[in-house]
Amino acid sequence: MRHGGDLAAAEAAFGRPAKGWLDLSTGVNPHAYPLKPFSATALTRLPDPEHVKQLLVTARRAYGWKPDVPVVAGPGAQAMIQLLPYLRVRGSVLVIGPTYGEHAYLWARAGHQVREAWSLSHAEESQVVVLVNPDNPSGRTTEPDVLLKLAADLAKRDGLLVVDESFADVSVETSMAERVGPKGLVVLRSLGKFYGLAGLRLGFAAGDAEMISELSGELGPWPVSGPALEAGRAALADDAWAVSTRLQLTVEAMRLDAILTDAGFEQVRGCDLFRTVRHPAAGTLHRQLARAGVWCRAFDDRPDQLRFGLPPDDEGFERLKAELSSALKTAA
Repeated sequence: MRHGGDLAAAEAAFGRPAKGWLDLSTGVNPHAYPLKPFSATALTRLPDPEHVKQLLVTARRAYGWKPDVPVVAGPGAQAMIQLLPYLRVRGSVLVIGPTYGEHAYLWARAGHQVREAWSLSHAEESQVVVLVNPDNPSGRTTEPDVLLKLAADLAKRDGLLVVDESFADVSVETSMAERVGPKGLVVLRSLGKFYGLAGLRLGFAAGDAEMISELSGELGPWPVSGPALEAGRAALADDAWAVSTRLQLTVEAMRLDAILTDAGFEQVRGCDLFRTVRHPAAGTLHRQLARAGVWCRAFDDRPDQLRFGLPPDDEGFERLKAELSSALKTAA
């Protein structure tokens, strides 16, 4: 399965650009949280269970989860996505999409009967419903109250709602937050996207007590590294950074909108970490941009769409604008 950020694959296909890569393919915040140096023992000692407890307390507060909500930390939200399908008896699974491809793929690989649909209208026919909120790559959002009712309905028949909130840090109004409870709902969060620390590999799952307990068991001892424990506690506790960064990302997303609209793209939607747009020559433009060293996200199942993350600085915005202009002339 293809994902954003694979610059090795980009170079294999298009060569190494003279100006280096402007990687806009991932939707990861280009302004990463400014970490301080790790402690001397972060890499030399096994992670301390007390530090894990402190991280979970910090995560509950940062994400608005109640103090008694079951939470587990692991090496990225992807680790939870990998494991969840194996913790349920095989049954019918509805994935609201098309969306992040790993969800449908992994539930199907685990032997479940997977159906992808654009709406929740078939939820009553499914034992498990999986939804990304805000969605990646469409940016579509679903009201938390709608999801809370769905989780309650699923819980009555021992079902499960999985809500992937990997991009919810920039759309806090969409988050389940304090609505997360101990039955019928699992919420996933990622430190990599909003905090710009994708290589750290730290994520969380909260909610259904039985599922969180089983996830913890499957993840085993020490699922979070010493550096990730320190980084997570620092980043999640820094409310001032989070507030100012949300404002900065909103402004930069609007700047990206202007460049894409001026280039003739039709807005599909997105969140403040990426924009998904439509163009009849999207495939050609993707190749032209790649040859110029601008790497955005293309989709095999949606050949008329591209996803652009935020450039890291003024130079990046100007480079994108110039290369888009050049690519459009070539594609005309």
